Amino acid sequence: MKDQQLVRGLVLIAIALGFGIPSSTYQVGTFSRAGPGLFPLLISGVVGSIGLVMLIRSRLEKSPPLTFKVKNILIVLAALVGFVVIAEHFKVALAVVYLVFVASLAGSDYSIRRNLKICVVLFAFAYAFHAFLGLSLSLF
Repeated sequence: MKDQQLVRGLVLIAIALGFGIPSSTYQVGTFSRAGPGLFPLLISGVVGSIGLVMLIRSRLEKSPPLTFKVKNILIVLAALVGFVVIAEHFKVALAVVYLVFVASLAGSDYSIRRNLKICVVLFAFAYAFHAFLGLSLSLF
C-alpha cells in the first residue's frame, strides 16, 4: 500500500508540473519587470521542490498508510462551495468564517478558539490585499 508521504509528494509534483509547464510558455521577463509567467513559474518551482523533498522523505522514513475518508473530503468540498456562494452574494468576511468553521469539522479536534484565530489572520490578509494591492473585495 502507498504511504501518505509518497502520494502527497507525487500530487504536489503533478500540480507543479500542471501549472509550471503552461506558465513556461508565457513571457517570464525579469524580476524588475515581471512578465505573466514569472509568478506561476516560481510558485511551481517551490511546490515541485516541496514535492521532491516529500518523495525523498517517503523513502527514508516510515509513514502511515494512505487512507481516504470520504466524509472529510465531502466536508471540505462543502466548505469551499459554501465559501464561493457566500462570497458571491454576501461579504467575504462571512464567507471566511463559514470556510474556517466548516472545514475544521474534517479535522480530528475542533477548537473554536483556534478557528477564531485563523479567521483573524485571514481577515488581515484579505484587508492587506484590499488596502495595499487594491483588490476589489467587499470585506465587511
